[in-house]
Amino acid sequence: MFGLGGQELILILLIILLLFGAKKLPELAKGLGKGMKEFKKAQNDMEEEFNTSADENPKKDKSTSSTQS
Repeated sequence: MFGLGGQELILILLIILLLFGAKKLPELAKGLGKGMKEFKKAQNDMEEEFNTSADENPKKDKSTSSTQS
């Protein structure tokens, strides 16, 4: 995960704990989880919309697209 080892992750978590305090960590984690969930939902919706629109629009006939010389 981003080339981070266990020691680096523990150090980052300790810095976050010092900056925000123990009382704010659950709120931060909850907000981060909700944000990730919304992002994944939006990503899936975009993929579904793209696939649906690609299936609905058939490819144009080669005879209708003329190339002029």
